[in-house]
Amino acid sequence: MLFRSDAEKLIDFATAVYAQAGVPEADARLVADTLVQADLWGHQSHGVLRLGWYLDRIRNGVMKPVTTPEFVVDAGAIAVIDAHDGVGHVAAMLATTEAIKRAKAHGIGAVAVRNSNHFGTCMYYTRRVAAAGCVSMLTSNGGPAMAPWGGRKKIVGTNPWSVAAPVAMDGTRAPFVVDMAATGVARGKIYLAKNKNLPIPLGWAINKDGAPTTDPQEAIDGIILPMAEHKGYAIAAMVDMMSGVLTGSGFLSAVHSPYKTAEVSHCGHLIIAMDISKFQPLEQFCARMQAFTQEIKSVPLAQGFDEVFYPGEMENNSDTKFRREGLALPEDTVADLRRIAKETGLEKLLPLP
Repeated sequence: MLFRSDAEKLIDFATAVYAQAGVPEADARLVADTLVQADLWGHQSHGVLRLGWYLDRIRNGVMKPVTTPEFVVDAGAIAVIDAHDGVGHVAAMLATTEAIKRAKAHGIGAVAVRNSNHFGTCMYYTRRVAAAGCVSMLTSNGGPAMAPWGGRKKIVGTNPWSVAAPVAMDGTRAPFVVDMAATGVARGKIYLAKNKNLPIPLGWAINKDGAPTTDPQEAIDGIILPMAEHKGYAIAAMVDMMSGVLTGSGFLSAVHSPYKTAEVSHCGHLIIAMDISKFQPLEQFCARMQAFTQEIKSVPLAQGFDEVFYPGEMENNSDTKFRREGLALPEDTVADLRRIAKETGLEKLLPLP
């Protein structure tokens, strides 16, 4: 069963929840917006499903409600920020702003974040860099989810990464955005299946005994499989090197995922922005991107498909649909939101029937 909810009112509710927990108002609204925006894009695995996870991390003292970022390196095009276990979304947004600023000054900006927390979807930040007329790349590492290829102990995270570029600066076309985990599926999608009481497809995970499973809980307790076998593992290791080793943050088994709400995260991020105007005129680049995406969309359709989408286009379509119709939230997510509303005394703000 699905429940409809108004996106803006849901942001207000989530903002109030985090503000009550001691997060400054502007920071609380940022976190709330990232969660609801993920739902609007159709990525419920990173939406308000996670509201309680972040709240519990604050309550348990492993994510500080007031973020106090420190620039430990400030070297022109490059910066390193120590988030000191603050709110990951706040640290990532600061890094995003800094990367854009440095790219405009130097042509490229690379900002690393250490000692951070989970920050939601990567594309929330890379889209902002694209909107500033830059090409962007963002990497982040997570807690152990998969084993190195050939091993049977999970020490490598799902380790997402994103690349984004503008297609039209006037907003008439969706930006080109890739955002994916290095596993065959994001761990949040397994939690979403669990919340919906649905099986997961074969090939997503193996249980703790190494057998294929369609049970979400067995997958969570077991090992999530990499995308493209050894290639996915290699990509995950690369992202961990960039997000953990290079940034000076935790890596591999030293990182803890957001659902482990009593463990300090130790995760890191790296965001890179490249000012398009330093390569070619921005208008020329956008014209080329429009030709690029149009050629992608113009290929003959395979059986069973009605349209070819370029990366990032489907999320824009979902956003338009859910803003018009209201968000459709699964029953278990709604139950968790109601539990939080009751605990915090914010029932009147929760926009649910």
